[in-house]
Amino acid sequence: MSEKALKENKMGVMPMPKLMLSMGLPMIISMIVQAFYNIVDSYFVSRITDDTVEHIGEYAVNALTLAYPVQLLIIAVGVGTGVGINALLSRSLGEKNFERAGKIAGNAIFIGLCTYIVFMLFGFFGTDAFLKTQTHDSLALKLGGEYLGICCVLSFGAVGSMIFEKLLQATGKTIHSTIAQLVGAIANIVLDPVLIFGLGPFPELGVKGAAYATVIGQVLTMVIGGVLHFVCNKEIPSGMRYFIPQSKMIANIYRIGIPAIIIQALMSVMTYGLNVILNRIGQSAVTAYGIYYKIQQFVFFASFGMNNTIIPVVSYNYGKGDKTRVRSGIKYGMLYTLGLMLLGIIGLQLFASQICHVFSLSADTEIFATYAIRIITLGYLFAGANIAYQGIFQALDHGIASLVLSLIRLLVIPLPTAYLLTLTSSAGKIVWAAIPFGELVGTVAAIVIMGRIKREIKLKD
Repeated sequence: MSEKALKENKMGVMPMPKLMLSMGLPMIISMIVQAFYNIVDSYFVSRITDDTVEHIGEYAVNALTLAYPVQLLIIAVGVGTGVGINALLSRSLGEKNFERAGKIAGNAIFIGLCTYIVFMLFGFFGTDAFLKTQTHDSLALKLGGEYLGICCVLSFGAVGSMIFEKLLQATGKTIHSTIAQLVGAIANIVLDPVLIFGLGPFPELGVKGAAYATVIGQVLTMVIGGVLHFVCNKEIPSGMRYFIPQSKMIANIYRIGIPAIIIQALMSVMTYGLNVILNRIGQSAVTAYGIYYKIQQFVFFASFGMNNTIIPVVSYNYGKGDKTRVRSGIKYGMLYTLGLMLLGIIGLQLFASQICHVFSLSADTEIFATYAIRIITLGYLFAGANIAYQGIFQALDHGIASLVLSLIRLLVIPLPTAYLLTLTSSAGKIVWAAIPFGELVGTVAAIVIMGRIKREIKLKD
């Protein structure tokens, strides 16, 4: 191992406010760009026209909404696995155990390959059955099947990019992972109109074009992230022997990763559950939620970027045994996350109507989407606290606590509440209150859990 690699990583020495910003800002920017290209898909498909089908653009948006839970599940498995990789790798580097770090990285890539095979098979055999659980509309099923099939069968870029992203973030090289993500995101944004509408020499592919633009961007991110990992991650030894699967190493990754996967997957379950519940109100409510969900990603993805900073910073210093820096990392991670959510509240409350009007939606759908934004954003500070606490729990090796918090805020409280609200005469207006109510209850639970963890690891304020 070179002398340069043996020097103290910046996560152990840089002043915490500066460290959290220097690592967090690149990830926040890249996450916001990812949110932008997610919403670009919906924007462009909403502009699809067909002389034989009225409002076909809205059908296309609805199809993407129905497909989105599976895309979230792909992200869940990739990000959740990455959390296990990130926490173990950062801790190993903090302990100066470079040999173990190399084995973690090698096994991470093997896990990514296995994950892709599972989603590829689902893309071939499971998409139709999944979509039929949410709608019986033949056009929505056709469009959703086309989009989701491509995204699953070619999901190796999505999975691989998330693995390499976490390997770079674990060593503090967030600017490198940001570069990879930006290239993929920009490619997606550029290719969307080209492939959807058939600009230049390209054929008009409709929703298929949106899917191909997405997977091409993901593959570019994976390739660049992989190159940057092998070239720039000097702290992590590489070689064929590190790629040999080791059951104990994989088990350690999933010991932390499985709770994180479940946590992320709960977002998919929540989205799927709300799609089914909102369908009781009407297809316009389902489409409106899909539009809202893409819009809110600008705020939530920024907070996830800070969450992705909290995990390696707190985990590294926890492995190093520096409790002062652990406390400081928790403090500034929480403050910055809440600051981001506050900006989100202000922006979305002020411009809810204007944002919804950008999309080519029917009057009912636009009204529902505006209600969703104005009501759900009232719980954003609670949501920010919960996102920060989840990262803190994972970094301190309390993945189950993070899972419990996610169950409360994403499943146990909001879904039953939403169902009950659909039984009221004002369902279209007030059903959205179920989501901030879940965040409020979650925050109360998180504060109680954090107190217990502090006593357990003797992390006094």
